Amino acid sequence: MKKIFLSVIIPCYNESENLKRGVLTQVYEFLKTEKFDWEVLVSDDGSSDESKIIVKKQIKNWKNFRFLENPHGGKPSALWYGIKKAGGKFVLFSDMDQSTPIDQLTKLLPFISEKVGAVIGSRGLVRKNFPLYRKIGSIVFMAVRKLFILPEIDDTQCGFKLFQTKVVKKVFPMLEFFRKMTKAKGWTVTSWDVELLHIIKKMGYTIEEVPVFWEDIDISKGKGGSLKRYLRESKEMIIQITKVKLNDIRGIYGP
Repeated sequence: MKKIFLSVIIPCYNESENLKRGVLTQVYEFLKTEKFDWEVLVSDDGSSDESKIIVKKQIKNWKNFRFLENPHGGKPSALWYGIKKAGGKFVLFSDMDQSTPIDQLTKLLPFISEKVGAVIGSRGLVRKNFPLYRKIGSIVFMAVRKLFILPEIDDTQCGFKLFQTKVVKKVFPMLEFFRKMTKAKGWTVTSWDVELLHIIKKMGYTIEEVPVFWEDIDISKGKGGSLKRYLRESKEMIIQITKVKLNDIRGIYGP
């Protein structure tokens, strides 16, 4: 059996509007020209709109695309279902809206090595089509988070991340999201990324941060109100960062 180099995991929750504008076609058209072996896992998080029907229809004739239909559990849950099914040596997380387009992968690939556990996209502070309240919130969040954890990383929250599969398979079950198993309501995102990267660093791996293009082109309507969801997630992020720091002090993540 041929070994797969890259597994692309795209979480999906009520993404019908983004799907209809051809985001998966964009992914397919890019990857089919690549010389390495790849697969795409679209991991659905119990969508309640047309997403499941649209994805199945779009990918039915595309080689190396798979659709995973899962119960609702939040974004980390959808990613974990994909990770468990991934056959590639490396795993790329890529958001359905393609705000960071799939072709930015070419910027991340040169940094992979056995010593590098994660290569993460970094959006910078100038973010196209980003509302002012989110720009300000991002600056505040980064400043607060750096006081507590991962001071050397600017952008922990970009959804475009590349990992060694063996590393992310080991780390994901260690996240508090899964240890506490709280019931998800809507599209739960929060700052699990911070804990994930912190544990990878604690394991002795290097984390490379690479500037990528990003533009807010998410037109989905089924994830909840944008401002309301943002305020809720911002509050949860600060709480989670505090928990990660306390967990670290208690030695939960090991030496």
